[in-house]
Amino acid sequence: GDIYIDDGEKNGRVQKWKAETNTFVTVMNVNSSCYGLFIDINDTLYCSMSENYQVVKRLLNDSAVNSNSVAAGTGIWGSASNQLNNPRGIFVDVNLDLYVADSDNDRVQWFHPGESNGITMAGSESVNPTITLHCPTGILLDAEKYLFIVDQDNHRIVGSDVNGFRCLVGCYGVGSQSNQFSYPFALSFDRSGNIFVTDENIHRIQKFFLMKDSFGKLKKS
Repeated sequence: GDIYIDDGEKNGRVQKWKAETNTFVTVMNVNSSCYGLFIDINDTLYCSMSENYQVVKRLLNDSAVNSNSVAAGTGIWGSASNQLNNPRGIFVDVNLDLYVADSDNDRVQWFHPGESNGITMAGSESVNPTITLHCPTGILLDAEKYLFIVDQDNHRIVGSDVNGFRCLVGCYGVGSQSNQFSYPFALSFDRSGNIFVTDENIHRIQKFFLMKDSFGKLKKS
């Protein structure tokens, strides 16, 4: 398939590598790096610009490459509901709700389509706080609407279920063992439900098998 690549820091753009033709094409112009990229069900490309404190988006079918609009954030750092502070990972669900790992605010924000004020879904200021985050950098939402978060400075992956959030991997502190991380950055699922995590300081990618017990609850492997 095609691959979308952040090339914002030096060249001010997001590139698409087309598998069929083995060529690159510019699909978005930006004025800083995209620390997270996401394409929603409507072929809208989202870019989290950490250094600009906002998330921007553009419809890929729009012929104007400069047609970016703001999806979240004011462009001024802060902790108000309409502000972000070094946003990193992003996720957009089938309802076009935007989830943002708001790293330096130690929270995950949830923005409804067209709304400028976000709701804190995870972190100490959330509506139902069940976990404390320290610099979250990656986020995913599964088909059951459970959140999975890279809690970078706590060196762990946390996940939600009907009882709230809990640690899934990296629950025993920083390190280089197979069940540890040192500043993880991003995560992804494959079609079988396995989790892949970029473990930044150890210079590796870790794979974890996510299984369910007889009660349907997730357990780690």
